[in-house]
Amino acid sequence: MVSLKEFTEAEIIDRIIKGEKPLYEIIVRRYNPYLYKIGRSYNFNHDDTQDLMQDTYINAFKNLSQFEKRSNFKTWIIRIMLHNCYHKKQKSSFKNEITNETINENAAPMFTHSNNNTQNEIQNRELGHILEKTLLTLPEDYRLVFSLREINGLSVAETSSLLDISEANVKVRLNRAKAMMRAEIEKSYAAEELFDFNLRYCNPFTEKVMNIINQL
Repeated sequence: MVSLKEFTEAEIIDRIIKGEKPLYEIIVRRYNPYLYKIGRSYNFNHDDTQDLMQDTYINAFKNLSQFEKRSNFKTWIIRIMLHNCYHKKQKSSFKNEITNETINENAAPMFTHSNNNTQNEIQNRELGHILEKTLLTLPEDYRLVFSLREINGLSVAETSSLLDISEANVKVRLNRAKAMMRAEIEKSYAAEELFDFNLRYCNPFTEKVMNIINQL
């Protein structure tokens, strides 16, 4: 297995572009959790989400030389994933909302992030299932903003750019999503518990993607 800590991301990308395909495994493993959460938050099932992730990694690999290193790679690859999700849903864009409500700029985060191993913190797996089920009941517009901001940790500006909506609309949608979910969620549980893409899936999926990449 390729080390995840040996190189900076810029170094990894440069070396992959120069022909070191095995290093792409670092990219795949690093972004599996993020892309999985995007697909599941878009209401695709586990298998369809993995298919979309695979397509995203292949698209990213083929276009890696076009990535502008001054930008954020995480945002770039999530944008590809979102594009693939949009295409699968046959939706071209989201409708902008009229923002005429008060936004609480100081709202507390819905989740408490921790540096501890998520798996060691999970004491009640049933709650994790409740959270997933609750998130999937949200309208798609709100679910995606919630996923990008609260689960994947993107900024308001990054979310605005990815979804092609104003920053004010990002804040509105996030506030509404939180209002819909708050009764179901305890703040002591980490966001990473939602749609967890653990090693049981990560290892075989990564191997499958790398087999395809090595044949390109």
